Formats: sequence, C-alpha cells, structure tokens
Amino acid sequence: MNVRRRLLTGTAIAGATALSLGTLSACSGASDKDGKPQVVASFYPMEFLAKQIIGDADVRVDTLTKPGVEPHDLELKPRQVGDLSKADVVVYLKGLQPAVDEAVGQSEAKHKVDAATLTSLEKHGASEHGHDHEGHDHGDEGHDHAEGEHEGGHEHEGDHDHGGEAGGDPHVWLDPTKYAEVAKGLNKKLAEAYPDHRADFQKNTDALVTKLTALDKEFTAGLKNRTTDTFITTHAAFGYLAERYGLDQEGISGVSPEAEASPARIKEIQEIAKKEKVSTVFFETLASNKGAKTVAEDTGLKTGVLDPIEGINDKSKGDDYFEVMRANLAALKQALGAR
Repeated sequence: MNVRRRLLTGTAIAGATALSLGTLSACSGASDKDGKPQVVASFYPMEFLAKQIIGDADVRVDTLTKPGVEPHDLELKPRQVGDLSKADVVVYLKGLQPAVDEAVGQSEAKHKVDAATLTSLEKHGASEHGHDHEGHDHGDEGHDHAEGEHEGGHEHEGDHDHGGEAGGDPHVWLDPTKYAEVAKGLNKKLAEAYPDHRADFQKNTDALVTKLTALDKEFTAGLKNRTTDTFITTHAAFGYLAERYGLDQEGISGVSPEAEASPARIKEIQEIAKKEKVSTVFFETLASNKGAKTVAEDTGLKTGVLDPIEGINDKSKGDDYFEVMRANLAALKQALGAR
C-alpha cells in the first residue's frame, strides 16, 4: 500500500485543522452549513450504519469517501479535514484508511468512534480457512452452527489473535454478526452525542440487528450444502465471512487491494483451483482485477463478482448493503455448487 502518497503530511493536516477551527470560532458549534448536527463517516459501511441508526432524526450524515472511490486510495482535502473538526461525531474504522486515521487523530470532533473497538478484530491473510475438513464432507452436519457461535462472536481458539490489535483485518462488515456488534456499539455512542434521540436510535438499531440476524441465517442456510469450500477473490477482504460460514478464502493479493501478487502466489492459486475444484475467480467493483484476470485466463475458470461493499456505485449489484450482500450470497452459492 502506498501510504505516503495517500497521507496528508502532519503539517498540512495541522494547517487545515487550524483553518477549520478559525472558521468555527464564528459559528455555533458542531453543525453543518444548514444548522443541523453533523455525523461524518469515513466510508460507506460506516455511513450506512449511521444512517440506519439515526433514521428520521434531524441529524445529517456525510461521508468522506464518495461513490466510486476505492476507500484505501482516499486522499483528504483540507475542507474534509475541516469537516472532521466541525462534526459532533466521527465514525471511522482504524486501519483501513491511513489518511483518515491521521486526520481523526488531529481533529477536534467531540465524539470519535473507531468501529474497530466495537468488535474484536482478527488477523487474516491471503489464505483464510473457516475450519478444517475431514474428507471434504459438505453435508448438513458439517456446517451447523452451535448455539453459542452467533451469540459469542464465533471465535476459534488458536486460529487468530483477537482484541483489536494493530494489524487486524478491518473488513468486519462482511460478517453480518460482527456488523451487528458494531451497530450496537455505535448506537450507544450516538445516543451519548444526541441523548434526546436515544429511544429512536435504540428502536432503529433493534430493527437493523434483526435484519442482520436474518441475513446471517440466509447465508448459513444458503451455503450449507456445497461441493467445495474454496473461493478465490482479488484481495483477501472476506476473511470474516469465510470464518463465519466455514469457507476457505484464497486471496490473490493480501488484505490490501493494492498489494500485487507474486508469480509464485499466482502459481499457487492455480494449483489450489485445480485441487479444490474451484469454478470461479471473483472480481471486485472498485479494486484492480489484473491478478484475477491472469488466474482466470491461465486456468480457464469462470469469472464473477464478489463485492467487499467498500462503496456503492453504478457497478454495484444492488443499492445498499443488504442488496449487495444477497448478490454476494447468490454468487457464492453458484461458485461453491451450493444446492
């Protein structure tokens, strides 16, 4: 990841922050130009949660990452850094967007909510295995969730380090259960910022968690009877999803979409595809697909779209998180031979 290219220098951020504070001195606190209280979200999954929880309350939600922009590539303008300091609440996910992390650290926002602290982060790499398989038996017994898995966060002892440590995989929203954990935590933070709306926020959060629980059940049922566990994707954004549903993710590159796969890794992917009877190489809507195209061409595999939902644009297979997640489920079912 070319971090240096994306980060504003400390001097630039400090200058932009000072400028924004100077502008603020004549204003009435943390509100936007329309006088509404303001929440600033770092990118789509955080924006979606905030809007779902806030609902019809008279609070404006803005995002730093516009549709069609790959979040990892975000370069903040001085005005955006200023928006962070004027906001009542900033919602971001530390470790995903270095430029945002630095700007938030220097902002004067009243409430800074790091979504990574609202659930447990885990370390995932280019290969992520949901669990071990004996003889690749994909019947009902092998994929039933124990009652405690969904309630307790589906942790596997010894598989990963937990606890939100530096270097953890930030793609928590691709697991509906972990996304629900983040929603519950964000609800509490927003209620602290806007106590008059506490009851409405709770009602909206309960409705959202119910929908996420239903989505989780759809994935569990939809992927239960499959012919293979392995799926290949452009970059390893789907570690949490793989772990939740007992799948084996093989990312052509690592957790960062800009990490280029080595020839050795591409050769390894080709061997895995043959061994595991993989039918499809998944592209993405925002990231580069060069590696995926190379693997597909060399192996004769089909191609499909598996969207990490880092943003919604005209190429997305749906208009919101739930629609795109269901499109992902349909794509996985077809690729994995689920019945």
